[in-house]
Amino acid sequence: MSSLPSFAYHPDPVASGSVVESQDTCHCCGQQRGYLYSGPVYSETDLDDALCPWCIASGEAHRRFQATFVDEEAFAEDVPPAVIDEIAQRTPGYCAWNSEAWPHCCSDATAFLSPLSIGELRTTAPQAEGQLMGYIVHEMGISGGAARRLMEALSRDGAPTLYLFRCRHCAQYHFHIEML
Repeated sequence: MSSLPSFAYHPDPVASGSVVESQDTCHCCGQQRGYLYSGPVYSETDLDDALCPWCIASGEAHRRFQATFVDEEAFAEDVPPAVIDEIAQRTPGYCAWNSEAWPHCCSDATAFLSPLSIGELRTTAPQAEGQLMGYIVHEMGISGGAARRLMEALSRDGAPTLYLFRCRHCAQYHFHIEML
């Protein structure tokens, strides 16, 4: 089993759950590499749980199947097209309840870290809790007790779900929250 390829905008796809251990063969390269991608695939060919991270990283899955892994609508207009191409075509995406959002900062897209519950956020990035409350109040327009209840209800595997991102330049945390 080889070490996983590096993804600048999704630094640990195993920890985030987007890449899982598997003894199945990759539909693109025909190799059994020990890992397969388990996130969304946008393609006319059914490629769910069928691609290895190496074929995503090299762009071969995109070239061969016109597969993308993040909807290009997930990005703000000022994200450079080359960055959108790298993430959409050569980076593992993440499973969302509705549609992904990919925050940006410092004229670049942020790196996706993981879906988290509020308890996991408090353990892994306790300094981000205040930023999260600011996001809920200022970006989502929810305040007071409703904001606190939303924050306390955040779940990794249920709704509402917190998706944690971090700027690759200034290290500020960014968030996307989805409800069913």
